[in-house]
Amino acid sequence: MDLRRLRFLREFQERGTLGAVAAALAYSPSTVSQQLALLEKEAGTRLFEKAGRGVRLNDAGRLLAEHARVLLAAAEAAEADLAALSGDIRGTVRAGGLQSAARRLLIPALAAVTEAHPRVRVEISELELEQALPGLRLGAADLVIGDEYDGHPRPRPAGLRFTRLLEEPLRLVLPAAHPLAGSPGPVAINALRDAVWTASAEGTGHHAMVIGTCRALGGYEPDLRHRSNDADVQLELVRAGAAVALMPPLAMPARDPALAIRDIAETTVRRRLVAVTRDTPPAPALTAFLAEVSAQAGRFGHASF
Repeated sequence: MDLRRLRFLREFQERGTLGAVAAALAYSPSTVSQQLALLEKEAGTRLFEKAGRGVRLNDAGRLLAEHARVLLAAAEAAEADLAALSGDIRGTVRAGGLQSAARRLLIPALAAVTEAHPRVRVEISELELEQALPGLRLGAADLVIGDEYDGHPRPRPAGLRFTRLLEEPLRLVLPAAHPLAGSPGPVAINALRDAVWTASAEGTGHHAMVIGTCRALGGYEPDLRHRSNDADVQLELVRAGAAVALMPPLAMPARDPALAIRDIAETTVRRRLVAVTRDTPPAPALTAFLAEVSAQAGRFGHASF
């Protein structure tokens, strides 16, 4: 069977609709439908059944999709083994991560790998872990750097490898003119119950962490009025006196007179950055890139690969 068509089937299994598959693979829905129809002819049996206005996998489709997963993983492993045998580090690495990881880890790693291995092509996208995992599992990405927070562990889907890169304590970020910024000491979460907050978008780990921290340490629901996955936007809101924030050092400037950065008084809340890859042997290009990402992480805290 055609491996490319089997990939279409795996995409459908993960994403659930022809439109979602088309968007993920940059094909038209009609092309996706045609390729899956050809796969049914190759298989000699129906793979789909009607479900409302769309279709879903039937028993044969689900069975073949699982075989497709194994075959595609074997093909990827074979490519990695052949590349390693040649000793020539080349190929494409598709990496993504949240803004602070892209800025502080992925881009410096790209520069180092490009200099050391000119035949390695690195593609970087700014992605939250939630939106990146389906593409990572299906091979559309090779590496994603995500975050997780104390009290908010990430699920660990099968087929993926999670490796801790670094750990850092979260800090409160207040406008320099805030009444609680007059002292350099820690600030209590409970003392900010009347503050306006900013955080990342709903559905992200950072959003859940801000709400959970205010509930657990302050006993209140924060007035979370501003949402942005861009750390610079959150910091600008704080500079304008429009919000307070809870952020990791990796996302903050070294020094800014408009900001007052304080420890949390009640306890230490930590963020961990994790590198997520498929649980298959990595190609030499990815191995080289992971080593550079680890080296960059080591500048800020614990790193291991």
